[in-house]
Amino acid sequence: MPYVGLLYLVILVIALIDIINTDDALIRGMPKIAWVLLVVVLPLIGALLWLAFGRPTGEERRRPASGAASAYPEYDRPGRFIPADPEADREFLQQLRDRAEQQRQAAREQQRRTDDPEPGT
Repeated sequence: MPYVGLLYLVILVIALIDIINTDDALIRGMPKIAWVLLVVVLPLIGALLWLAFGRPTGEERRRPASGAASAYPEYDRPGRFIPADPEADREFLQQLRDRAEQQRQAAREQQRRTDDPEPGT
């Protein structure tokens, strides 16, 4: 019986460390800060609730990045929406990149015109 307090402390510490180390996008149920507060205010109940309901499942932790986003590394992040039609997502992302490049070129042209005074002025 003297080890019950130690077991209680171990469960609390494991839950807190797990919450802090888990990516925000993978946490289920509540935001990370709410889970931390729950575990601190109600240690045993909060820790058990975290382990049962808040912690990401093994599948969520191992989920590979979607094939559509592999060409766009800035979109590879845990918790990102996985499209039902990866080809449509790939086309959409390419359109965004093309538009951004057009805007960059227009800005460079405008900057060049303001930097270089026109001859004969």
